[in-house]
Amino acid sequence: MRYIDVAHISEVEPGTCRSFEVEGECDVALCNVDGEILALQDTCPHAGGPLGEGTLEGNIVQCPWHGWAFDVRTGQCLKNPVPAWSVPCHPTRVENGIIQVAFPPEP
Repeated sequence: MRYIDVAHISEVEPGTCRSFEVEGECDVALCNVDGEILALQDTCPHAGGPLGEGTLEGNIVQCPWHGWAFDVRTGQCLKNPVPAWSVPCHPTRVENGIIQVAFPPEP
């Protein structure tokens, strides 16, 4: 895995999600669940809504467009819990106040 700098920790306050563009990779939603930073694909598979602009309650983010809910720890869709409706999650780490998101190695 390779880690890419995405945001400063202060940009994602506890209890919030934010959308970030990662150059050369997919857009990600960073969510702060009680100080733990989690990353998942930013695009809702239902209609393409930005999950990072949704409402976070506990570890569940709700898409702002049509209300579909996803577990930010697993990416599983709660409305239709089949693999096709889940969103990919990415490992994260915080180094010197910078949130880094892991992506597969470049080919």
